[in-house]
Amino acid sequence: GVYQVTQEQYEAVMGKNPSKFKGPQNPVEQVSWDDAVEFCRKLSELPAEKKAGYVYRLPTEAEWEYACRAGTKTTYSFGDSDSELGDYAWYNENSGNTTHPVGGKKPNPWGLYDMRGNVWEWCQDWYGDYPSGSVTDPTGSASGSSRGLRGGCWRILSDFCRSANRLRSTPDYRYYDLGFRVLRSSIK
Repeated sequence: GVYQVTQEQYEAVMGKNPSKFKGPQNPVEQVSWDDAVEFCRKLSELPAEKKAGYVYRLPTEAEWEYACRAGTKTTYSFGDSDSELGDYAWYNENSGNTTHPVGGKKPNPWGLYDMRGNVWEWCQDWYGDYPSGSVTDPTGSASGSSRGLRGGCWRILSDFCRSANRLRSTPDYRYYDLGFRVLRSSIK
């Protein structure tokens, strides 16, 4: 997804809006990993999406980081210093302690918005140690008790918005800084 899933999008698919910070274009929050996966399932089952051959899911941590980095190898997709972070992210220094409409900051070099800040983003895989050695497109641990979260959020320090930063939580946990974005693939 170019943007984090908005409250308007979530409500259109799920019939409710669990968010604390209301705003149709704000990212949905207070959603668990289970909620995000159910959203992807229901979105994939919509007639128009099925007809187009689209299937939606959460990105793996590796896919998320690849998209966040946008071909860069620096701490942030715009460099190694956090001096420009306010141009790209809503975090504790500029958020006013709330979420903001998606797309309000600069996109990364691949045109993806809010890859840093606003809300943490759930990832598909179980949280675990990275494999040793070189791997291509890893899918994370096969089992576990926590799911990965990426990107930082509106209430944290700049260091937590780094491309490589990871967080974890149990799949049923909901909080007003947890949201998600979707990955769309085609089965045609």
